[in-house]
Amino acid sequence: MRGLRLVGLFLAVATPLLAQVQINGYVQTYERFRLQQNGRVSWNENRLGLKLEGNPSEKVHYYSELRIRSFGFPNPQTVADLQLRDRSQVAPWAVEVREAYIDLYGFLLDNLDLRIGKQRIAWGTADNLNPTDNLNPDDLEDIFDFGRHLGSQAIRANYYLGDWTLTGVFIPVFTPAVLPFGDWAAAFQEPPVLPSGVTLVETVDRLQLPEPRLPESANYGVKITGTLLNFDVSFSYVITRDDLPLLTRFAIAPVDTGGRVRAEAGLEFPRLQVFGFDLAGSLGSVGVWAEAGVFFSEEMRLQQTLPDPRAGVIMRETVALAKEPYIKWVIGADYTFQNGWYINAQFLHGFLHERGRGRLQDYFAFRLEKTFMQDALKLAPMNFILAIQDWQNLSENLGFAGGPVVDYQPTDALTVSLGAFLVEGRGEGLFSRVKQLDELFFKVVYHF
Repeated sequence: MRGLRLVGLFLAVATPLLAQVQINGYVQTYERFRLQQNGRVSWNENRLGLKLEGNPSEKVHYYSELRIRSFGFPNPQTVADLQLRDRSQVAPWAVEVREAYIDLYGFLLDNLDLRIGKQRIAWGTADNLNPTDNLNPDDLEDIFDFGRHLGSQAIRANYYLGDWTLTGVFIPVFTPAVLPFGDWAAAFQEPPVLPSGVTLVETVDRLQLPEPRLPESANYGVKITGTLLNFDVSFSYVITRDDLPLLTRFAIAPVDTGGRVRAEAGLEFPRLQVFGFDLAGSLGSVGVWAEAGVFFSEEMRLQQTLPDPRAGVIMRETVALAKEPYIKWVIGADYTFQNGWYINAQFLHGFLHERGRGRLQDYFAFRLEKTFMQDALKLAPMNFILAIQDWQNLSENLGFAGGPVVDYQPTDALTVSLGAFLVEGRGEGLFSRVKQLDELFFKVVYHF
C-alpha cells in the first residue's frame, strides 16, 4: 500500500510537469550507394531524433535534442561476435545528446538573458558556408552536409541595448571536429611528401589535445548585432582553437633494406583569434549576404625526421602555419523568379579546412530549384560547388562536387529524397582526392 501511495504521489506531481513538455522529433532512414565499386553501400543510417522543450515559467525555458541511431555496418569477426548485439558488432548503434540547455530570461537584469548547457552557437549570415562560425566544432561526418556542427557545453549571455544585442560566450572545454566517415576522410588529408625510392607501408599518428585547463582549452567569443541602413549586421571577436589538427611532427623510419618505410605523425590544434563581420539584407527583390573572418594564428612549426642515403638521418624544421593574418570571406545572393524558379549562388574564399596566407582557394556554390504539384515536388537539377585552385590554369586545377536532387512530400511531415553526389577534380585540391567516390542516395524523413 505504501508503494502504491508513493506511485500516486509521483504521478500527481509529474503529470502537470509532463503536460508542459512539448515533444517532437523525426524518424530518418538514409542510404548511399557507390556508382563505382559495384554499387557498394557506403552509408547506412537509421535515426530517431527526439526534441523536448518547455517553459515552466515566464523566466525559464529548457530544450534538449537526443539522437538515437543505427549507423555503419555489422562488424563481427568471429562466430562468438554474432552473439553480441552491441554498438560494434552485429547491430552498431549510438546515442548522442546534440543539445541540452536552460534559458534564464531577465537574469539579475531585465535586459540580460542567459543560456547554460550544451548548445549550438551559430554565427554568420551566409548559407552553410560561414567563416565566422568558429565556436562549435565542425561535424564533418557527412561531407555533403555543409555547415553542420556539434553542440558545446557553454554559457551564453545576451544583453539588449535598444536595437542592438551584445552577446558573450564562454566554452570551458575544447572539442575537436568530427572527420568525414570512411574513405571520404581523404578529402581533408594531404598525402605526405616522401623521399624518392621509398614505399610507405604503415602510418601511425598521435593527436596532442590541449590540456583541460582554462588557459589551454577554453574558447571565448563576443559579438554585437544590430541594423545599419536596413541591413542586419554583426561584428564579432573569438579566441578559440582550430578544430582540425595540423601536422607538426613527421618522422620516417626504414622497415627493411628494400625501401619500405614506416611514418609517425604528430598533430596539434593551433590557437586562433578571429575578427568577424557579416551582413544580410535585400537589394530590391534580391536577397544578399556577405561574411568575412580575419584569422590570427600562433606560429606552428613542422619538425621532420627523414632518412638520407649519405647522412643516415636528417632533421628539418619548417613553418607549418605562419603568424601572418589571413582572411576568409563569402558573398552570396538568392532570387525567386516569377515562374517559380529559385537560384542561390555564393562565392567563397577559403574553405573550412584551409589556413594560412596564400593557401586559400576559391569556391563557387550554386543551386537552382523549383517546386511543382502545389509544392509537393521539388526539383533541383543544378546543385553543386566548384573548387578553383589556380585561375591561371583552370582546365588542370578545377574540382566539382554535387548533383541533381528530387524531393517529394506526399504530406507536410514526410519527405522522400533521391539524388546523386558526383565528384570530379584535377590538380591537388579538395575534390581531386575523392573523385572516384560518386554516389547515389535515398533518404526518407518523417517529422512528428
